[in-house]
Amino acid sequence: MEGGDGDTSDSYAFAEPAVSKVTRVCVYDRANLGQSDPAPGPRGLADLVGDLAGWLEAAEIPGPYVLVGTSGGGYITAGYAVEHPQNTAGLVLIDTAAPFQNPPKEIVAETDPANPENVEKRDYLQVEKDAWNARRRIGDIPVKVVSVKMRRNVERQKGWLVLSPRAEQIVVNTGHAVEEDDPELVIDVILDAVKEAREG
Repeated sequence: MEGGDGDTSDSYAFAEPAVSKVTRVCVYDRANLGQSDPAPGPRGLADLVGDLAGWLEAAEIPGPYVLVGTSGGGYITAGYAVEHPQNTAGLVLIDTAAPFQNPPKEIVAETDPANPENVEKRDYLQVEKDAWNARRRIGDIPVKVVSVKMRRNVERQKGWLVLSPRAEQIVVNTGHAVEEDDPELVIDVILDAVKEAREG
């Protein structure tokens, strides 16, 4: 499970007990967050996906996996799924937006890897573009795209549906932090993906 931008593994504490009753749950702190070591920036999609792949290998956790990514964490899980389709049994994206087409100057400055407030030292805008541009069919697997209705890019988030013929979009009436506004819904979506992955 990948937390959102700047979020540590604690961001999934709400889901771990329920999901762990059904399957093994794995969370971690990305570099520069929580208890993980620092890493120099700028950090791109290859760095983030490489860290996830390396962590799974080092921990000797056999795949395939149902990957869950919240917001900015979704780009990492989608990137992993595209690079490692043989290790991907399912994918859940929780309000992972399509990239900015023309990002405002303040967003560019805020997400700059050199900005001291960018604790992950992630090249956010480039990571989003790279993950989005890499989209392709990864297999006949369950893909759940949870999109917040009040956000303007619900239509654009349908772009994630190319990942699988079994992909579906679930539109919800919450704020961007779906896991905070409706944690049970997120848990149910994850459990549905696990169930469908096993049945498939």
